[in-house]
Amino acid sequence: MNSLKNLVTFSCFVIAILAFAQLCYAQNSPQDYVDAHNAARAAVGVGNIQWDDQVAAYAQQYANQRINDCALQHSGGPYGENIVAGPGDASGTDAVKIWVDEKANYDYNSNTCAPDKMCGHYTQVVWRDSVRLGCARVQCNGGGIFITCNYDPRGNIIGQKPY
Repeated sequence: MNSLKNLVTFSCFVIAILAFAQLCYAQNSPQDYVDAHNAARAAVGVGNIQWDDQVAAYAQQYANQRINDCALQHSGGPYGENIVAGPGDASGTDAVKIWVDEKANYDYNSNTCAPDKMCGHYTQVVWRDSVRLGCARVQCNGGGIFITCNYDPRGNIIGQKPY
């Protein structure tokens, strides 16, 4: 009887740990990044973006380079790119929300940002021709996080509207 009680207690403990691990992983999975992007894209009538392992590998390789400093420095690579650094508990979906919130600064008719405001992260998220996505999140040595999403093909082509 005692061993059955121990087994039940242990099983409950394992289930609780697995649920917590899933909760911690939630909002940082490839599907979470894709869903957050596609919600913003759907809001303006743009087709879905898909996760791409090659683009994700590039994002991870670059994010790993930022572990020591969390510097907001673009990679200069072949893809469109959004980056953010923040507190250690920031998630991938938090990053996408920051970028999408720039929508308020974007004027579609003039295809410009409001004066002294940023909107290029938003326009990259909803860029109609960007169809492949890869993102990465790393915990930096200083305690913060660095998140990057890369887009293929790159967006924000001067003179073109995102959608």
